[in-house]
Amino acid sequence: MASRLHEAFPGAVLEVTTFRDEATITVEREAIVGICRFLKEHPDLRYNFLADLCGVDWLERREPRFEVVYNLYSIPRTDRIRVKVRLPEGVEVPSVTDVWPTANWHEREVFDMFGIRFAGHPDLRRILMPEDWEGYPLRKDYPVAEMPRWWELDKP
Repeated sequence: MASRLHEAFPGAVLEVTTFRDEATITVEREAIVGICRFLKEHPDLRYNFLADLCGVDWLERREPRFEVVYNLYSIPRTDRIRVKVRLPEGVEVPSVTDVWPTANWHEREVFDMFGIRFAGHPDLRRILMPEDWEGYPLRKDYPVAEMPRWWELDKP
């Protein structure tokens, strides 16, 4: 499968690793939509289910700081693959909502929790936190210790 991606997207595959028979492929940010569409539509691959899409914050441990991780599953082949995109803070990653409509909710959650923006997303707004919430709670530098303890406020 990695060789097919190398052929179809020369230079876009940055790294391929395997752990416990599960492949992880790190790709160029600009190629993510094409690669996802290829993985979904290729007759020998058919990764037709976006099981999860999540963010990772590597603050001070790795550069670039963020990753977006796409966990894909092929229902007809009962096979999994993980695709990753690395990006620095403030850089958008293209939305894959045209490939998997369910990515809409996953991308909104990553935006809400990490502040990672998805270019071309049809409705990129907060999904878990209130619209007026400041900051992104799953970032490593989020000031958790400074948060007000709402459960202790207004006690008699």
